[in-house]
Amino acid sequence: MVASESRESDFAGKRCLLTGAASGIGRATALKLASAGAELFLTDRDAEGLAKTVADARALGGVVHAYRAFDISDFDAVDMFAADVHAEHPAMDVVMNIAGVSAWGTVSTLTHEHWKSMVDINLMGPIHVIESFVPPMVAAGKGGHLVNVSSAAGLVALPWHAAYSASKYGLRGLSEVLRFDLARHRIGVSVVVPGAVKTPLVQSVHIAGVDREHPHVKKWTDRFGGHAVSPEHVADRILRGVRRNRFLIYTSHDIRALYLFKRTAWWPYSVAMRQVNVLFTRALRPPSSNRN
Repeated sequence: MVASESRESDFAGKRCLLTGAASGIGRATALKLASAGAELFLTDRDAEGLAKTVADARALGGVVHAYRAFDISDFDAVDMFAADVHAEHPAMDVVMNIAGVSAWGTVSTLTHEHWKSMVDINLMGPIHVIESFVPPMVAAGKGGHLVNVSSAAGLVALPWHAAYSASKYGLRGLSEVLRFDLARHRIGVSVVVPGAVKTPLVQSVHIAGVDREHPHVKKWTDRFGGHAVSPEHVADRILRGVRRNRFLIYTSHDIRALYLFKRTAWWPYSVAMRQVNVLFTRALRPPSSNRN
């Protein structure tokens, strides 16, 4: 799989573990892998949604060897699932950490639970999966690939994203270290950095201290959602990135351009982001509560 640049059939017969498979990017990727002939191992904390993905994957002719509903922030649950899987199957060929949660807010409106849930699920969750599933891949000596879904908020300083970025920057940093650490074992590592995606995560994101249903706020959140790409588009980019052993997998050109702007023009980027923060705050607070 590493450094391969061929067709989707490269995934045929590959054992692929995906978290977050009940909806959004995880579901879309699972179904594309099912169509490509992969052997699937799926998780999500949404039992009903997970069961639907399993049924749809099998309807496409895909093989789902095992699936289980649990929260990846629970290490014991992850480790138990891994033990059960490895008792009956060889090590994975591909591990995809896709599950995640999001909340926006300022340092004054985010609660401790917001900060904790971002880190527990978005960072420690993937770490739990890596702890439980990657060492058997190393021991098997057959190579493979690890995919971690970060975010544009793991590349640049998006307004009101401090808690989310804490987890997503951490996941990108972890991925960069593992990219080099696992190379000697022929295990590739990719980190996906999507912007807006048409998923339940984006459509229902909690904004601390803000009434999402206020017409002024809804206008701006709808505008944000209007620029979102489909989960299927993201899934296509992920599979192509894995085949080409890309480190950063972009899902839209705007994120690539913004990250390039940050790296090559720090001062203009800093000025622009200060202004974006002011505009973002005005957009998400009804006129009567604006103070900026």
